[in-house]
Amino acid sequence: MDSLNSLIDGFGTALTPMNLLWAAIGVLLGTAIGVLPGIGPAMAVALLLPVTYGLDPTGAFIMFAGIYYGAMFGGSTTSILLNTPGESAAVVAAIEGNPMAKSGRGAQALAAAAIGHFAGGMIGTILLVVLAPTVASLAIGIGAPDYFAIMVLAFIAVTSVLGASRIRGIASLLIGLTIGLVGLDQMTGQQRLTFGSLQLADGVDVVIVAVGLFAIGEALWVAAHLRRSTGKPIPVSRPWLGRTDLKRTWKPWLRGPVIGFPFGAIPAGGAEFPTFLSYVTEKRLSRHRDQFGKGAIEGVAGPEAAASASAAGTLVSMLTLGLPTTAVAAVMLAAFQQYGIQPGPLLFEREPELVWGLIASLFVGMVLLLALNLPLAPVWAKLLRIPRPYLYAGILFFAAVGAYAVGGESLDLVILLVIGLIGFGMRRYGLPVLPAVIGVILGPAAEQQLRRALQISDGSVTGLVNTPFSVTVYVIVVLIVAWPLIGRLIGRVRGGRNAAEKSRTVSGG
Repeated sequence: MDSLNSLIDGFGTALTPMNLLWAAIGVLLGTAIGVLPGIGPAMAVALLLPVTYGLDPTGAFIMFAGIYYGAMFGGSTTSILLNTPGESAAVVAAIEGNPMAKSGRGAQALAAAAIGHFAGGMIGTILLVVLAPTVASLAIGIGAPDYFAIMVLAFIAVTSVLGASRIRGIASLLIGLTIGLVGLDQMTGQQRLTFGSLQLADGVDVVIVAVGLFAIGEALWVAAHLRRSTGKPIPVSRPWLGRTDLKRTWKPWLRGPVIGFPFGAIPAGGAEFPTFLSYVTEKRLSRHRDQFGKGAIEGVAGPEAAASASAAGTLVSMLTLGLPTTAVAAVMLAAFQQYGIQPGPLLFEREPELVWGLIASLFVGMVLLLALNLPLAPVWAKLLRIPRPYLYAGILFFAAVGAYAVGGESLDLVILLVIGLIGFGMRRYGLPVLPAVIGVILGPAAEQQLRRALQISDGSVTGLVNTPFSVTVYVIVVLIVAWPLIGRLIGRVRGGRNAAEKSRTVSGG
């Protein structure tokens, strides 16, 4: 009841005319910036930090929350329409959303994403209000072996589910892990794969990798095939969801937040892994598995709801522990400190108006996001009517601007082109792109957690399986790896039984 009363007070703060204005500006700015490839929510919040110096802390953080959610939706917009994720959390949306757009259902994919963001954000924020103390205490108890086990599960799952074969999935993952190795060793400080370049010492930013593999790779692939095909504009259909679409999406909209929220709340979480896990779950549960990879709407609805809920989950650890679990949370933590406010267990007591006003503004921001972006779905979808030479020239321009904005180094543009050529080669030989991106995102973190776990156990391998949580995860990994073999054995046993029954029937006749 205390939380409910505090939330009601928070709505009193969030619904003031000025704070409503800041929320609307944040949602619009976030969506507009998120649409640009490579400029995600973290960069948007960082770029707009100086703008908020004249605002009071409550208004500033309400605007930041709008930017966060708006940029996540904007990232999924270009991911769906142009196969060009605006940020790493939108990578999964391209798998099903882009085939839907190419078949003339881009507006439906955007509508499913918008409603998914709304449902995920609402459910995630409700869970934030109700479960914040519990989730924070669970996050404290998760150790290095558990983190490493989760990341192994991600690697095994992503190579098993995506692509034409496991070999190609593993090859793509290894490409990503190799790119993730570039930079300084976090433990020893030794340079790895930097070729003597000091600019590569910080590693290759995941934004450059995602934009290079998706945007540049896609643009080069289209350019290579434009002479063979005329590249006619893709038709855009009605912007609303039909009864069949709603029947297929309402369950993913509800399942996505259940997956996304916990992963957003734990350290080293974020939206990348839960969006992928949601996609895998929907593929397993769907009655339309044959449509996956060709434009299954469940593959858009579930991951987008998971991404939005994970954004609410990141605020749990940041507000209650002062622990940022994503790049956006880290930037927002810096903003808190800029105002002389220290997030942590005492924040709810010392700054109740700010905290509950911020949480209430998340509900308001979700409504604004849906109200502003559902009508705009056909407008965004009309991007597909632009002739492809002009469209992909624009993509290359904005991708280059986004990559240069990451570090302000000309070398980033060279890296972008090299990774784009790798993306082109992966398309040429049928390698799925997502495992490579997952490898870049989780590879360095997995290495760090592995080495921490081994240090704690004095180098003993048993230190990786010394918790019930890690053992449970490894059991799931073994089942995923062995399931095709188990399926074949079951098939052979059933085939043998059927053959035996037929022979008995024939001999009896």
